[in-house]
Amino acid sequence: MTFRYYKSFCMGIIMAAIATVPVFAGTEERGSVTNLPMPRFVSMKAKQGNVRRGPGLTYRIDWVFQHTNTPLLITAEFGHWRRVQDKDGQGGWMHYALLSGVRTVIISAPNLALRRKPNPHAAPAAYAEEGAIASLNECIRHWCSVSANGKGGWALKVDLWGVMEDELRD
Repeated sequence: MTFRYYKSFCMGIIMAAIATVPVFAGTEERGSVTNLPMPRFVSMKAKQGNVRRGPGLTYRIDWVFQHTNTPLLITAEFGHWRRVQDKDGQGGWMHYALLSGVRTVIISAPNLALRRKPNPHAAPAAYAEEGAIASLNECIRHWCSVSANGKGGWALKVDLWGVMEDELRD
């Protein structure tokens, strides 16, 4: 075993341990590299993105994300690498150049009515299929405005994956 491999192996164990530290409500953790809030949502800007076992090119590729604009949750940072999770909790390390701050969400309810106003009794403006990816626009207490393919409306946050429960956006 070379020192380089041993160092990478040990760093992977350390980073895995750091990534599993829970974040408690009421605390705002910041990324050690970017100083941005942790955890936070981003989207994938590349058509394909390798997901590696550790933060570096020497780590094995566990799988490849295949969809541009897929929302991902960043849970850790190390140099130019971000530990990400998808909607199903699957994840690993991706190079930051594959990620974007542009926000998207995944519709997590079947045949979701997107309302004209943030009110459960408001008329539907459009309908979205479960699993569809939409742009995230404005968010208020329980609702977010989303859009895709020129159509959009308001949806309850609980019906979206890719937005924090307490997140507000103008």
